[in-house]
Amino acid sequence: MVFSSTVFLFIFLPAVWIIYSLIPSRFLKAKNIILSAASVVFYAYGEPVYVFVMLGSVTLNFFAALLIEKKSGTVQKAVCGLTVAVNLCVLGLFKYVPWLVTTVNGALGLSIPVPELTIPVGISFYTFQILSYIIDVKRGKVRAQRSYADLFLYISFFPQLIAGPIVKYGDIADQIASRTVTVEKTARGVRRFIIGLSKKVLISNTAAIIADAAFSAALPSSCLAWAGAVSYCLQLYFDFSGYSDMAIGLASMFGFELNENFRYPYIAVSVCDFWKRWHISLTSWFREYVYFPLGGSRCGKARAMFNRFVVFFLSGLWHGANFTYILWGIWHGVLMVLEQTTGLNKAAKKRGVAIFSRFYALLAVILGFVMFRADSVSAAFAYIGRMFSFSGGVTDAVLFFSPWTIVVLACGIIFSAPIVPFIREKMSGTEAGAKAASALGYVGAVLLFALSVGMLVSSSFNPFIYYIF
Repeated sequence: MVFSSTVFLFIFLPAVWIIYSLIPSRFLKAKNIILSAASVVFYAYGEPVYVFVMLGSVTLNFFAALLIEKKSGTVQKAVCGLTVAVNLCVLGLFKYVPWLVTTVNGALGLSIPVPELTIPVGISFYTFQILSYIIDVKRGKVRAQRSYADLFLYISFFPQLIAGPIVKYGDIADQIASRTVTVEKTARGVRRFIIGLSKKVLISNTAAIIADAAFSAALPSSCLAWAGAVSYCLQLYFDFSGYSDMAIGLASMFGFELNENFRYPYIAVSVCDFWKRWHISLTSWFREYVYFPLGGSRCGKARAMFNRFVVFFLSGLWHGANFTYILWGIWHGVLMVLEQTTGLNKAAKKRGVAIFSRFYALLAVILGFVMFRADSVSAAFAYIGRMFSFSGGVTDAVLFFSPWTIVVLACGIIFSAPIVPFIREKMSGTEAGAKAASALGYVGAVLLFALSVGMLVSSSFNPFIYYIF
C-alpha cells in the first residue's frame, strides 16, 4: 500500500486511527496489537506472500537476541555472527542473486538459470533495523526484547516499514512500552504528513515528467540533459524526504517520535556535509555498524581512507543490484576521501569560500545522481557527455515545460533551501507572531491537501522511488 493513494488516505489510515484512538491509553498493549495488525495488512496489501519472509526474520532474530544476551564469549560471538550472516543471506538472495547470476552469464557466456525472484518491498530497510537490534544486544547497549509482539511492532511499524527512516531499537524501545497521544501531537503529525504528501504528489511527480523525458531521450540536447538532471535531483529529494515527512507525521499521530532523515541536503558546502543532511538514518547506520568497527579514523590516514571507501561502496550496493548504484557510491567515496585528505571539507565552511564550495558540492551531487538514475554505466557517461556538449539547442527541452511545470519546479528549488524555517523563526519572535505562524501552517496544510488529492484523483499510480530499495 502506498501513502499517496486514495485507499490509504481515505480508508486504511482513518480506520486504523479511529480504532486506535477508541482504545483507552491504559490498554497500551492492545493499541500495540492494533498497530501490528494494521502493519501486516498494510504490507500484505501489495505482497501477501512476503509477509512470511518478514515474520520469519522477526522470529529468527527474536530468539537469537535472547540467546545472544544469555551467552558470552565465543558462543555469543558465534551466535551473533551466524544471525547477522543469515539476515544478510536472505537480503542477498532476493536482492542480489538474480543480478549476480545474470552478470556471470553475460561475462562468461554461461546459461545458469536465473532465479525468478522479486524483491520484497522494504527488505533493505527492515533488515538493517533487525541487524542494528541484534548487534546492539550483543554490545550490551540494549536488552533483548522479551515480548515477541513488541519486537514485531518495532520491525513492522507501517509508517516506516517500507522506506524508513531506519530506526534503531534503542531509539524507540521506551516509546513502544510507554507513550502518550495528545491533540497537539496529532495535529502536528497530520500537518507533517500533508507536507510530505504534497512534496511527493505536487513536486516530485511533476519533476519526474522532465526527468523521465530527458533520460529516455536517445540524444538529448545539452539543455534537456541539464533540465533532466536537475529535475531528477528534485524528484528524488522530494520523493524520499516526502516519504520521511509522511512517516514522521504518521508516527506522531500514534504517539511515536522518529528522528529526522533529511536536513536540506542541497545547501551542503561539501560532499561530507551533504551526507550529514541526506538519508541521515542510513549514514548513521553505516557509520556505527561498519565504519567504526573497521577502525574508523583511529588507524591512520590510509586505513581511514580505505574505511570510508568501503562504507560508500556498500552504501551504493545497498541501494540495488546495478553497477550504476555501485558507481554512485564509489563517486561519493572518492570525493569524501579527497575532501578529508585535502581539508576541503573544513575550508568549505569559511566565509568567502562557501559560495564556491556550495556550487562544487551541488555539481558533484547532480553528476552523482545522473549515475544513480541511468540504466547502465555507459548510459551514465553518455548522458554526462550530453550535459557538457553544449549543443542541440533548446527545442526538445521546451516541449516538456508548461506554466504549471515551471511554477512547481521553481517551488521545488526554493523549498530545497530552509526558507520555511527561516520565515517561521522570524514570525515567532513574539507570541502573536508564533500563533500567526502556526495558524498559517495549518491553513496552508489544508490547501496543500486539497490540491494533492485533486492531483491524485487525476493522475495514474506513481509509487515512491525508494520502494524498490
